[in-house]
This record gives sequence, structure tokens and C-alpha cells, in this order.
Amino acid sequence: MLFFTQTVLFHSVLPHKFLWIVPKTALSASKKIHFETPEQSDSVLTLLRGHGCTNTHISKIVSLIPSLILGNPEKTLFPKLEFFRSVGFSEADNYLIPNYKFLKSVVMVNENVVRAYKKSYWLSCRNLENIIVPNIAILRESGVPKSNILYLLTCHPSVIEMGFDPLRCSFVKAVQVIYEGTESAWEHRMEVYRRCGWTDYEIMLMFRQGPYIMKSSEKKIMSGMDFLVNRMGWQPAAIARFPIVFLLSLEKRTIPRCSVVKVLRMKGLVKKNLSLSAILACTGRVFLDKFVVKYQEDIPHLFNVYKGKMDFLELDFGSDIRG
Repeated sequence: MLFFTQTVLFHSVLPHKFLWIVPKTALSASKKIHFETPEQSDSVLTLLRGHGCTNTHISKIVSLIPSLILGNPEKTLFPKLEFFRSVGFSEADNYLIPNYKFLKSVVMVNENVVRAYKKSYWLSCRNLENIIVPNIAILRESGVPKSNILYLLTCHPSVIEMGFDPLRCSFVKAVQVIYEGTESAWEHRMEVYRRCGWTDYEIMLMFRQGPYIMKSSEKKIMSGMDFLVNRMGWQPAAIARFPIVFLLSLEKRTIPRCSVVKVLRMKGLVKKNLSLSAILACTGRVFLDKFVVKYQEDIPHLFNVYKGKMDFLELDFGSDIRG
């Protein structure tokens, strides 16, 4: 493990959830480690466990090099572990070698296997054959071209891993999107959603809920985010729970309904944590009855806000539009 650098800036305290892996002799050093994000340290532990390290192994490693927890699992740790494994340092691994052989048999070219590992380091710590093979079979039976499947397996393996239920309508939609799409179009949508603040994993969860979001235009996505985040004050995490918003008409549904609810929130008539699905998924009649007609006496101009004849800011409820 001499390849791990120890030149790390020290600033804060090791989180309590990691104290079980660090002996008392290492606590004094580890107390100075600064964690940028908990996900980073979680990823390191997952990677080490995936390479056959037990809690005892990890305890010994961290006691010697506390800064290991700060390592980048994909860019730094994984390649080095791979190198030492390649020269015969360790064989205590349940998934790495079998998964490599499996991916090699599927995508054939070695550089594609490497590319897949770079995209998702969890490929080294799960039984891919049991997870991915059934899903690939379903895609093939549904007519998805081999080139499309190999592209997703190489560049976005989480799409194949996430699971498919052939009995659900979303499965048919997912197959259609994958079948009709191109590599460049898919990657472009991924990049657009990344710019909105979501990780690849979060984007895949959104895709699973609403496969057609991978067909929405960049303009539609960015316009929707601009309105929902900057005008309405919604957080990306809340928007991700209802990705169908990117398939709805911004002008005819999203803006009118969210503007009405914004007014009601500013007046304290509805709860602030009202979900997007509760606002946008119901029929027009239900929305009018529940959010407009019900409050007409309290806010006489509410129907004008709904019709777009008046901006909610004109009601002079204060300068804070985030509510």
C-alpha cells in the first residue's frame, strides 16, 4: 500500500461512522482528516470491500494511512489496486476477476471493459452475470440492436443494471428510447441533466420513472429547470422525484399550476413541502377545484394568475419569490 500518497491537508474530524475501522493508535492522526463529501469516503470503503478487504483489513490499512479514506476510488485507488492485482499481490476477490471475464465475453474489446469500469467502479464488487444477463436477454428479445446494448453496457452500465419489468409500461418506453436513440443523443441528454446538478445514478433513477425524459430537448429541460429552480425555488432533488415534469407543457401546465401554488404558499394556505406530482399529475378539473376555486374568496385574483393574466409577484406578497 506504499503507493498511496500521504500529502493531504488536514482540517477536521473523522466521522463517527468510521470509528469502528480505526484503532486508537490512528485516531490522533485521523482526527485531522477533512472530508469533502461522505459519498467519497463511502465509495472508498465499498471499493476496498469489493476487493476482498474485511473490516480487519480496512482497520489496519486506515491505521497506517488515514488519508486513504480521502482517495478518489475511480481515478486513483481502483487503477492502483488493479495494478497490484495484475502482478499477483492478491487473489482474495469474489467479483473482480469473474466480472472482468464476463464483460470481456460481452463487449469483447478490452478497452471497452476498461471504459465500463471507469464509468462505474461498482462493477468490481457485484455479481454482474446474475444482474445484467437477464436484462440483456430481455432487451435482445425486444429487438434492441446489439450496438445499442453494448454502448449502454460500456458507457452507462447502470442502465442495464437497474432492472427491467417487462410487465410494466415503463419497460416498453425504456426499450423504445434505447432502440431509437443514438450514442451521441444519449450522451448529450446525460450531459444536460448533469448540468442541472444530478449524478449519473440519479439520472438513471429518473429514467426508470420516466424513460421518455431522455428524448426531451435541451431547451425544454433547461427552460423547465430555470422556472422551477429560479422562479419557484424548487430544489433539484425534489424535481428528480417527478421527472415527468420535463415531458409536460411548461406554458400550459407547469407555469400556471406552479404559479397558483406559489401564491398559496406565500399566503400560508398550503404546505410548503407540497410535491410536484401533487401539483402536476392531477387532471385540470381536479387542480382547479383543489387549488383555485377553493381559495377564490381568500385570493380574488387567483384565477387570473392561473390564466397567466397576472404574475404572482403583482400580488405584492413580498420580495422573496422562493417562499
